[in-house]
Amino acid sequence: MSTLIAKKANRTLFLNTFAFTICFAVWLINGVLVTFLVDNHVFDWSSVQVGWLIGIPILTGALFRLPAGILTDKYGGKPIYASLLLLCAIPMYLLSYATDFWSFALCSLGFGMAGTSFAVGIAYTSIWFPKKKQGIALGIFGAGNAGAAITTMIGPKLLDYLTLGKTNLEGWRVMPQLYAVTLVVVAILFFFLTENKKPTTSTKTLMGMLKPLKNTRVWRFGLYYFLVFGCFVSFAGWLVPYYTNVYKLDLATAGLLVSAFSLPTGIIRIFGGWLSDRFGARKIMYWVLCSSIMFSILLFIPKMDIFTAGKGINAEQAGIVSEVTSSYVKVGGKKYDLIRKENHLANADNEFRILPVKETWQEAKVKIGDTVVKKQLLIEGKTHIYFQANVWVFAILAVLIGIIWGIGMAAVYKHIPDYFPQEVGVVGGMVGVLGGLGGFVCPILFGYLLEGTGVWSSSWIVMFFLSAICLVWMHHVIKKMIDQKVPKLGFG
Repeated sequence: MSTLIAKKANRTLFLNTFAFTICFAVWLINGVLVTFLVDNHVFDWSSVQVGWLIGIPILTGALFRLPAGILTDKYGGKPIYASLLLLCAIPMYLLSYATDFWSFALCSLGFGMAGTSFAVGIAYTSIWFPKKKQGIALGIFGAGNAGAAITTMIGPKLLDYLTLGKTNLEGWRVMPQLYAVTLVVVAILFFFLTENKKPTTSTKTLMGMLKPLKNTRVWRFGLYYFLVFGCFVSFAGWLVPYYTNVYKLDLATAGLLVSAFSLPTGIIRIFGGWLSDRFGARKIMYWVLCSSIMFSILLFIPKMDIFTAGKGINAEQAGIVSEVTSSYVKVGGKKYDLIRKENHLANADNEFRILPVKETWQEAKVKIGDTVVKKQLLIEGKTHIYFQANVWVFAILAVLIGIIWGIGMAAVYKHIPDYFPQEVGVVGGMVGVLGGLGGFVCPILFGYLLEGTGVWSSSWIVMFFLSAICLVWMHHVIKKMIDQKVPKLGFG
């Protein structure tokens, strides 16, 4: 790789990553904006409608990734990326005129095209770098995921400023206008500062370019990406209302915590690319999926304050109750001691607790003069179980699983140039479609689960099952490949 080509490659990588960062910030604007509008009663939308509005831009960005990847392979990244940025600016600007759910949803469908920038950037980046450096290059480009942190970090403060401290709520309409102007400026910079380049497959027919999609491996990679990228995108939006509802945090604090989730995930993707180059994407994916299962289990446990039956005491013989005190019950000549309530958990919510705690006590079920029979319940057991689901512990676990997914994103895309070196745009686009669909489906599913269970943490059980399915499928395929290379010997 000559010095001149290396400089062009690095410049292209920088501009690709910068544009992708801006597009990602635009793509996830609804997580903050919709939460602000609902919390301040600008619009009366249900949790299901909120889930749809968070997911709709993700749907557009997912569905159009494949055609965006094909167009990039055909015409090169420069004209496609610049056109995409300008195209997304129009519905983003029109969002400032939305007056109800449907107009908001329609504009969201339009600016959701910003999500296709990933497929364009992946194809445009990989064409500039040799195979041995593609892992780290794509990892650096993928760090543009950190654009989610831009919206969650500055979005709440920007909305507070634009609405004059929430005294003029209609000021929110300036926010999408500012985002639209930013897209136009980035489009102009990208067009004049980049050089176009196309792969050798750009002369293929459409059917020839789509041929790799018949390979099951593409769809398996897509499922992995559905988890590590789609679920990351989902929670980058869903965690905002999660924090404001479960932990009663204000929007600005919730935005900072979600930024803490989003920002490291984007940056760690660079490290994930290096790890994939160094140790192989397969080993990294094993670690990612196992870790995702473990942290999903920890995050699924909801905040609990449960009162239930405990261990009671039954009469050993028939008789008449002669004494009932706070310490014991006496039947005939037999005395039954009980456990008194100490109120250990009276102030539990204001204390820092990591693990669930419980308190048990007993209460008399009879009174003086009652006639009891053998085995009759005299003293009833009570149990109070409390789990704080401490916000800081939750936030740390959320950041950790986000980091794991970020490494997984790089590992998934390291596979693509290894197996499909001349079809990165098409295969990367299809994998991106499936990943983006995860970002669309999951917030809606989370909304319905919340409606059905009333438990916010139900979203994490989806992560557990999805991670387990990916791990089982990957292990099955790898085991089959090993068996084919080294067949088992039979001895009769």
